[in-house]
Amino acid sequence: MSAQVLKDRVPLKIKNRRKSLSNQEYHPHFALTSYTWLIFILLYLPIISVIVFSFNSSKSVSNWGGFSFTWYESLFKNRVLMEDLRTTLSIAAIATVFSTIIGTLGAIGLAELNKKKPKFVNFVLSVNNLPLVNPDIVTAVSLMTLFLAIQSVLEMGYITLLLAHIAFCTPYIVIQVYPKVLSQDPSEIEAAMDLGATRRQAVMKVMIPDLMPSILSGAMLAFTMSFDDFIISYFVGGKSQNISVYIYSMKTFSPIVNALSTIIFLAIGLVVLGFQVFNSTKKKREER
Repeated sequence: MSAQVLKDRVPLKIKNRRKSLSNQEYHPHFALTSYTWLIFILLYLPIISVIVFSFNSSKSVSNWGGFSFTWYESLFKNRVLMEDLRTTLSIAAIATVFSTIIGTLGAIGLAELNKKKPKFVNFVLSVNNLPLVNPDIVTAVSLMTLFLAIQSVLEMGYITLLLAHIAFCTPYIVIQVYPKVLSQDPSEIEAAMDLGATRRQAVMKVMIPDLMPSILSGAMLAFTMSFDDFIISYFVGGKSQNISVYIYSMKTFSPIVNALSTIIFLAIGLVVLGFQVFNSTKKKREER
């Protein structure tokens, strides 16, 4: 076989190989879909198992003893747990309201001050972010030391628990609202004031409605952090305790926890679903 024939065949083989590779179908979406489903399984399989075994008549968390509402009945008959649940909900709700007001006003004030003293505002924001990156145990011990120093005036209990939750929830509101305030068009406030509105009216009727999505997302985050908190509540709660502290103090595991977790998960799911429906409805109205 001559050298010229070999020279002609080599490029031909390369071309045929490239053509066969190009004809092979590549499905990048398959890998992405598989990965997504894997993440969902890892996240929700434990929750599904908790929901299923909350209806188990047996105390076992591995053997099915039959369908029953026994643990839900025991849950609502448990007075201590119900009292701690009321404490948890009231602390989370009140802390969310106060931290949302303080954080929103603080974010608006910092955005206004940023025009004149940006370095000072950056310093304040850095201080605001410290509780977010600081270990919870450090924050808990710091607050406990503070409340112990003033225990002659304020005994550790419900009030100190509430103050602690307001303190660590407020930074979450600031970091959610502050960027949105900076992105607002200042001419809207100026136009409202030119039309006769006072500064307060312009903020309440123009700025706040525009900030509402950020405020709501910050409030939801603050409520979740307050409801879920254990370490800080354990150190500053005194005689008052929330659900997390109650579960930690249980000597043995009880399927009542499965029933409680199921109710909390379904309640949060309904709230999130309602929030999404509200947002989608609002967007459709704006598009019309």
